[in-house]
Amino acid sequence: MSQISLSFAEAEREALRLREEIAYHDERYYVLSAPEISDYDYDQLMKRLQAIETAHPELISPDSPTQRVSGRPVEGFETWRHQRPMLSLDNTYSIQDLQDWDARCRRLTDQPFEYVAELKIDGLSISLIYENGVLVRGVTRGDGTTGEVVTENVRTIRSIPLKIKGLGFRVQGSGSETAAVNETSDNSPAQPSQPSLFESDNEPPTQLSSNPAPRTLNPEPSSFEVRGEVFMSNPVFHELNQAREERGEMPFANPRNAASGTMKQLDARIVAERKLDIFCYDLIAEGSKPFASQREMLDWLRQAGFKTNPRTRLCATLEEVIAYCNEIETEREKLEYETDGVVVKVNSTKVQGEVGSTSKAPRWAVAYKFAARQATTRLNGITWQVGRTGTITPVAELEPVLLAGTTVSRASLHNEDQIRRLDVRVGDMVVIEKSGEIIPQVIRVLLEKRDGALPETVFPTTCPVCGTDLIRLAGEVAWRCPSETCPKKIKEWILHFSGRRMMKIEGLGDALVDQLVDRGLVRNPADLYRLELGQVAELDRMAKKSASNLIEQIEQSKQAGLAKLIYALGIRHVGEHTGKVLAGHFGDLDKLAAATPEELSNIFEIGGVVAQSVADWFRYPANQALVEELKAVGVVTQSEQAQSDVPQIFAGKQFVLTGTLATLSRDAASEKIAARGGRVTSSVSKKTDYVVVGTEAGSKLEKAQKLGVPTLTEVEFLAILESDQTQA
Repeated sequence: MSQISLSFAEAEREALRLREEIAYHDERYYVLSAPEISDYDYDQLMKRLQAIETAHPELISPDSPTQRVSGRPVEGFETWRHQRPMLSLDNTYSIQDLQDWDARCRRLTDQPFEYVAELKIDGLSISLIYENGVLVRGVTRGDGTTGEVVTENVRTIRSIPLKIKGLGFRVQGSGSETAAVNETSDNSPAQPSQPSLFESDNEPPTQLSSNPAPRTLNPEPSSFEVRGEVFMSNPVFHELNQAREERGEMPFANPRNAASGTMKQLDARIVAERKLDIFCYDLIAEGSKPFASQREMLDWLRQAGFKTNPRTRLCATLEEVIAYCNEIETEREKLEYETDGVVVKVNSTKVQGEVGSTSKAPRWAVAYKFAARQATTRLNGITWQVGRTGTITPVAELEPVLLAGTTVSRASLHNEDQIRRLDVRVGDMVVIEKSGEIIPQVIRVLLEKRDGALPETVFPTTCPVCGTDLIRLAGEVAWRCPSETCPKKIKEWILHFSGRRMMKIEGLGDALVDQLVDRGLVRNPADLYRLELGQVAELDRMAKKSASNLIEQIEQSKQAGLAKLIYALGIRHVGEHTGKVLAGHFGDLDKLAAATPEELSNIFEIGGVVAQSVADWFRYPANQALVEELKAVGVVTQSEQAQSDVPQIFAGKQFVLTGTLATLSRDAASEKIAARGGRVTSSVSKKTDYVVVGTEAGSKLEKAQKLGVPTLTEVEFLAILESDQTQA
């Protein structure tokens, strides 16, 4: 990070300019999908701002883009009562239902009205509260009356503006264009021309016969609320599930569950890694809706920098709404996010008020739900797959059938318990469903179509690959092969070890791994580093050039780093983030291997299950031998800091970090402590040597003071690091 030599006034102006420029490019990239600069240039802007804020911590503000993932993990979520209830929607499942809803609306008002049709996003509702244009609170829907405060998690969603670029609400009546005031500084980037988001804007909107009197709200309301739907895109969902399966974790059932589970994480850094997104659909200011129509409100949201769904459409008649619903249902497979229907709303805010709401749902809006994506086919057989951790997964082999635009011939049966629950048997006619899954799942057996007395499905008792007796641990649903020499487990392990986010050995695919293991050339990851050019060149479909490239990739992977190596080892419950935490704390694979479950569980973010899993893995003789082999072949097993000659000034010392540090993340502070021989724990006790105190320190500071544990401000802590001398 470059050194900053600016006066405070100069730094303040530069920080403001950079924040506005970064916010502009965030909107271009995350909201409008029209980036104007390269990732490198964007990173340089961010690094410049970080450098300024490091030199002048007093300039850090909640709306700074550097603060999207800077808060400390919370110990639990506070609750918040919504200013206006977040109501649910009544559902309709047929065109007749939709027509009945329209008729009910028209009985409750004598005014003609148009409709706004929006995609019903399969995610979770969120309330974003802004004060003076700055995001101050994010709240889940909860029970509709009270939700959980998840502000730190919301800040990680890059399509949510931390500070909006315009505050004005100028309402001139339904059907007219709404002027949004854009308040930008003279040196901010020029704002692009933004056409309305509506697909029907090639024609002027239909004028309503009853226009409310023009009015102008406070041009700068002290607070307002934006509501939207947080979701996870299908590509991100598939990548997340693949990573979870590689780690031996249960995959999420669908993108909605993944998004919901992510938003409930207590650590915002995990949320940031999962790349959630949002579409906004509602605005409340000064206790009411500030615009005369849903159309105008959505246009203002977009102009203010919020992401709204580009497939929203203004419809003059119910027939246009029905055509839109049919169109979206046909095209939904082409979308990169899950939608399970269309939300139809009365456009006019005045008519919305006349039609009213029940205690549970608005009468002026309804959800038209699409039919489930299902198909019926015959189960021809069951394949028992063996995963990297030995988990046996039953996969249904199906008569090929068209489902959601693709031909499906395999579907998940999950585990033995699911087979028993469904009573699924080879030869049965089954219903399969695709709902965000990587592969479809069998959800029902058509027992009435069962042809005679089909034999009951028997779950194997031995590994289908190596014949070893399977085991099922208490509290788990999965049967596992415990053999460390099972060829299939070895193959999956090698593929995991060489993966892009692990050791990154390009060109080592399934077919090549099959040959390496089947020919006895590779029995564990260390064997990869003993391969010779001649051995690889002799494999099927391998020439000398491609063999040479592979050997080079393997050699380069030795420098992947300790964090990636820990992840690559395939320890159960240890993913990419946990690998970074362990590497930062220990700095050396030997030190990690010697750690007890108690020592591991005292590390911030390492729970009891993970601690026991790590300790068990290193206790196994074959794994101990593997560590020695990896070291012998030259794989780097120390972090860069551990390899350097850093004085061990914190040797034997135990630290606790509390509050938010201005210049260091928790990971960075933990790494610096670990590199000097200390360790970071999550709770204060009599064994704690120092508590490093940041801003907004909580109960840990109070406990330290009560126990008489020495505390260090961030400045004092950094001074010790710089001098490499600690207090006695």
